Amino acid sequence: MTVETNEPGWEVDPDDEWGVAVITTVGRQLRLRREAVGMRAADFGEAVGYGEDLVYKVEGGKRIPRQEYLDRADAVLDAGGLIAAAWEDVKRVRYPKRVRELGKLEATAVEIGVYECNIVAGLLQTPEHARVLMEARQPPYSPDDVERMVAARLARQSVFERDPAPSMHFVLEEAPLRRRVGGTMVWRRQLERLLEVGRLHHVTLQVMPTNTDAHPGLDGRIELLKFQDGAAVARSDGAFNGRPITDPKQLRIVELRYGTIRAQALSPRESLAFIEQLLGET
Repeated sequence: MTVETNEPGWEVDPDDEWGVAVITTVGRQLRLRREAVGMRAADFGEAVGYGEDLVYKVEGGKRIPRQEYLDRADAVLDAGGLIAAAWEDVKRVRYPKRVRELGKLEATAVEIGVYECNIVAGLLQTPEHARVLMEARQPPYSPDDVERMVAARLARQSVFERDPAPSMHFVLEEAPLRRRVGGTMVWRRQLERLLEVGRLHHVTLQVMPTNTDAHPGLDGRIELLKFQDGAAVARSDGAFNGRPITDPKQLRIVELRYGTIRAQALSPRESLAFIEQLLGET
């Protein structure tokens, strides 16, 4: 088995206390099992197909291992599935803390409302579209971090598979829909994805045409989540310094903004017809 020079895995965010604890524990268990069978780090690295440096980083809690690393380590150390099972915790740590927190909220919300002014909403992005956007960031992400961020964005989309499904509302500006991010084929697949999602029974998708009056969303993104117990959390780029808010008075302001935007946008039927028209222009 060839030892890889570009060793896979992600750096641990030192500010992510839970993540650091998980990776430190997994790394310690790997080291103890390796030492228990009398295997040197270099020999273990060769056996699992990765470099010695990565072995030390993983065991020292400095690197988040990928699933294939844990699976191979489990087999080499004859751990009976105990090491491989650690992936259930590790896979959550690989996503940035703020993304995990957002994902948790979306996973329990009964209603999700999103307005995006500059891009297609992350919950609606195809893998290819998301990857192009991540690669365009400045300063640039490393290739590993691009894959990490894309994986995190796609993981949030499991919200569409929830049962019972949440009520979901999206308003997207026309301009980002016309921008051929990633080239014609990637752009077409993104529009097709919007049509697929927009036809789901629990999803409402609206397009805000460029040729319209000013509206409360021109100063940035809005997200509104409501929960079974009546609680809610919202964020608006143009209000309350863009921070998440839960105060009822502040929530009413964000709800008013979002409601006004939905009222000015094309109806769901008109919006799907508009996207179909865009597809027909190629």
